[in-house]
Amino acid sequence: MSSAALYNDQTGVETAVDAGQESTPSTSNNSGAAFGLFSADFKKNEDLKEMLESNKESPKLEAMKRIVGLIAKGKNASELFPAVVKNVASKNIELKKLVYVYLVRYAEEQQDLALLSISTFQRALKDPNQFIRASALRVLSSIRVPIIVPIMMLAIKEAASDLSPYVRKTSAHAIQKLFSLDPDQKEQLIEVIEKLLKDKSTLVAGSVVMAFEEVCPDRIDLIHKNYRKLCNLLVDVEEWGQVVIISMLTRYARTQFTSPWKGDALDENSEKAFYESDAERNQAETNTYIMDPDHRLLLRNTKPLLQSRNTAVVMSVGQLYWHLAPKHEVSLVTKSLVRLLRSHREVQFIVLQNIATMSIQRKGMFEPYMKSFYVRSTDPTHIKTLKLEILTNLANEANISTILREFQTYVKSQDKAFAAATIQAIGRCATNISEVADTCLNGLVLLLSNRDETVVAESVVVIKKLLQTQPSEHSEIIKHMAKLFDNITVPMARASILWLMGEYCEKVPKIAPDVLRKMAKSFTAEEDIVKLQIVNLAAKLYLTNSKQTKLLTQYILNLGKYDQNYDIRDRTRFIRQLIVPSEKSSALNKYARRILLAAKPAPVLESAFKDRERFQLGTLSHSLNTKAAGYQELSDWPSVAPDTAVRNVEIIEPVNEIVPKAGKSKHLKSDKFYSDEEEEKEERSDSSSSEDGSSSSSSSSEESEDESQEESSKHSSASENTSSESEQNSSDSESDSKQKKTKKTQKKKKAKTAAAQSDSDENGNGVEASSSSMESSSASETDSDSDTDEDMKPAQNNIREKSKVKPKKEVSLLDLDDFSQTSTNAPKPSVVSHSLLSDLEGLSLSNISSAMQVTTSTFSQVKDYDLLHHMSGKGLAAKYHFPRQPCLYQPCMVTVQLVLSNTSDHSLEEIHIGERSPASLNIHCFNTIERLEPGASVTVSMGIDFSDSTQAANFQLCTKTDQFNVSIQPAVGELLMPSTMTEEDFCKEQSKLLGMNETSATITVPTANISRLAINKEILSVANVGAVPSNQSDVHRFAGKAVSSGSLVLVSLSLQQSPTALLTVNTEKSVMASMLLRVLTQALTAA
Repeated sequence: MSSAALYNDQTGVETAVDAGQESTPSTSNNSGAAFGLFSADFKKNEDLKEMLESNKESPKLEAMKRIVGLIAKGKNASELFPAVVKNVASKNIELKKLVYVYLVRYAEEQQDLALLSISTFQRALKDPNQFIRASALRVLSSIRVPIIVPIMMLAIKEAASDLSPYVRKTSAHAIQKLFSLDPDQKEQLIEVIEKLLKDKSTLVAGSVVMAFEEVCPDRIDLIHKNYRKLCNLLVDVEEWGQVVIISMLTRYARTQFTSPWKGDALDENSEKAFYESDAERNQAETNTYIMDPDHRLLLRNTKPLLQSRNTAVVMSVGQLYWHLAPKHEVSLVTKSLVRLLRSHREVQFIVLQNIATMSIQRKGMFEPYMKSFYVRSTDPTHIKTLKLEILTNLANEANISTILREFQTYVKSQDKAFAAATIQAIGRCATNISEVADTCLNGLVLLLSNRDETVVAESVVVIKKLLQTQPSEHSEIIKHMAKLFDNITVPMARASILWLMGEYCEKVPKIAPDVLRKMAKSFTAEEDIVKLQIVNLAAKLYLTNSKQTKLLTQYILNLGKYDQNYDIRDRTRFIRQLIVPSEKSSALNKYARRILLAAKPAPVLESAFKDRERFQLGTLSHSLNTKAAGYQELSDWPSVAPDTAVRNVEIIEPVNEIVPKAGKSKHLKSDKFYSDEEEEKEERSDSSSSEDGSSSSSSSSEESEDESQEESSKHSSASENTSSESEQNSSDSESDSKQKKTKKTQKKKKAKTAAAQSDSDENGNGVEASSSSMESSSASETDSDSDTDEDMKPAQNNIREKSKVKPKKEVSLLDLDDFSQTSTNAPKPSVVSHSLLSDLEGLSLSNISSAMQVTTSTFSQVKDYDLLHHMSGKGLAAKYHFPRQPCLYQPCMVTVQLVLSNTSDHSLEEIHIGERSPASLNIHCFNTIERLEPGASVTVSMGIDFSDSTQAANFQLCTKTDQFNVSIQPAVGELLMPSTMTEEDFCKEQSKLLGMNETSATITVPTANISRLAINKEILSVANVGAVPSNQSDVHRFAGKAVSSGSLVLVSLSLQQSPTALLTVNTEKSVMASMLLRVLTQALTAA
């Protein structure tokens, strides 16, 4: 077939290509026609080859698109390799990209032909286009021929220094390929990995960590200097890179930090955790655990990833918190894991496996979301079984009735395997919760009359295990099972009944011999497992009732002696020698009763996932319950933390001038902000002081551990090296004018070190606060500057001197969780920690919608409640009240203010919140109060999630030496948040909450309470709701929302014939409605 015949009219070919049609040969091929079916493929490939050999680019490009399409569909296009590889040197960028895609796929199969183009690949490594350079390296590393290893190594080293982060990322991928081809190159590859780990591009981070995990996962020392950078970059890395980095950092943290599970961890926001003397640190370590700031940095920077759309990322963060976080913080991942159950069944399977393991140790984590684990009819069997396992793990005295009702439905399922698993779950509930053991046992006995053999068999097996716990009380059940024996055909069920007969033959002395008689008739037709139990039953009855069963036993032993199964023959010979007296076995006969009738311990029904705890969550080994290839075990926590200084990064001095590049105007502003006289005063003062946010360049050099400041300044430039050189030149030109300032900064740094304990850091510590702010607003220069200001707050005396000129700080509401309660100017120097709300006084909560605006009651005073009497608290007295303000910690929490007073004659130290009951109770604790002098008092705020219930929140109020059990029980009206709405909206929402959602009562209102002002006063005194403007004088409306769930609560009072009125509460929370109706009735009817 000639090329001219096919392509003498090039225009016709291009037209055919544009139309998406394939050109066909004008001449017929006899051999192709002879083969029929194979001619089309032959012609198509020949057509593509001719197009690839065309002199024009358009047919080549079209041919490559078709070829890549064939590869995408899974078809073999390897025979086109010679024709494709000719175009590797094409000048058309699009064509070259497609050729490289093809070569990556087939270079390993066609190594000899690919080697011919190595010189072309090497030239392409220096191509101006970054994608061509990366593709050339990708193809080169795909040619798995040992002879080109030196060429590959050289190419990887050059690509690791490339200006394009995409090329550097590709070099990290190539490292893994080269290592698998030639492991002897490990040392050189480690040098490249070490270099790439210092890269500040988020595009490279995930790939180089993957290469690290493949090549040298044991070289933890390479991570030390890059740990904080990886933590800070984590939120911006691509999703699969995040998974790899989180997995690596989990292993790293288990080797570098001490266990947070030893005791109550102090919050990282407390100043003592970061600023303290060596003597105080040693003393504190003997008393309580203080979390390492780098440990907290990892937990804080991974928390936002719980909202990732990628299920693998969420699962990785979940396992990180499970293995690294303090126990009271692990529950943060619960909601995110439950959210993943809405995904595909493959994702559900893995997530449910991990939840099943977690729910064994900490039931309280998932108990609030129990309904999410209810089985759906559309779930496949393996998903149903896992949900059943989790429900069984979550069962306790409070929810067992609900779970058993669910199980009753599951037993009737058409899925027999699932029904059998449900019966086993009922048995586990009965053994774990003794209060429902009888109920479960009776329910299982009823299932013995079920028509389904699988259900009956499983019920018998589970009943057998339950009866072992208390057999004396259930002889009637054994008799009932004996009556059903003839109707049961499943071998395991028959064997279980026979075992029960033999084990408790003395409880049923009349029935057991009769059962043995029936078994002797059908012995030869039974299954092997049943035969073994018949032999055991005969032996036990021979010892206890030989008069009736001696001949039967001998007959059964003779049948077993000649059975086809050797296990049964061996068992028969053993039993005969043991129980039948003879000269040879006289010694054994003495112990026959003790051997066969020995008391046997009741079986322990445990979860199948209990032994999976040894594997790291989210791994393949955990899913398979066996150690998979490549699995790396988590090391135990070190008893003593290694030196934290290994993670400190030294910053060269010229780098100090990089930050002012984008803010030279700030330096001008700083010169005008403080006068020379004020700066001289600061030099003479011993306390630490700080400049305005404009001096962030010098402060960044002092905080050498804070890499995030340096990264934000460098990130805007395309090349780090070029950027640093230009900045160095500019800094040299300005060095003379800034010499005086540098000296002052050094003096201030010494003063800051000397007075570190008196210094106040609003974000808890320098390293973590800065990284947290970078995470929440990485693109905002203003936010990072404001965080730098906060890291260098002045001492209290300087604040008072400069309070008139101090610039306003910008505070992000996203960072409110990280605020610490710093001391204020109140005349109580003995108190270290103050209320968070007083710190944020005047802060505009602009992001709170109008429907949730707080309306502070002007009709009644805030009522104080006693929390701890000074006699019970050994001098510590505590009162609490509900300020009816929105909670700044979490929107689902109710704000509670505590007033702590020291009525003793000695100082109280380390006042904090201890253990809570139940453990799942969600409380945002106030920061530890280091010292409270005699006669002093302090007001602190905390948030409590009551879950829209008036059940008391129990916790411990602790000092350094004592713990006091206290409880806060909210009135139902304090569980509400006022909501503003129009009368029309009120009526519309009320119409949606009728029927079971409406509770009303007719009340008698005293004449003194008829006025609108009086009614508002009485209702607002007991319920935190907002008045709805109304045009009707005889109808009063109030609206609010449940703080925890956000459910709407509508209250209306309709005045009828005096003095009666109709009081109505509309809400989905029926329990809350009835309680609220009762307290409102009491308030309105009181004279």
